[in-house]
Amino acid sequence: MPAVRAKPDEPFDATARRFRRAVEKANVLAELRRRAHYLKPSKRRQQQENAARKRLAKRLARESQAMGRDRHH
Repeated sequence: MPAVRAKPDEPFDATARRFRRAVEKANVLAELRRRAHYLKPSKRRQQQENAARKRLAKRLARESQAMGRDRHH
């Protein structure tokens, strides 16, 4: 867990901002969401495969769109 010490004469807002940045950098919220519910290993694998398929489809769509743009110019 990230820790931030308040500097003397530092406003609370600045300390809070530094803390938020530290939490974001440590990826705490993503880890919290991931651990919120137990996923059986088979379900976790299925989710990862689905995410990989989605990334591939996105990449292929982007590439075909870029190719289409290249043809028109």
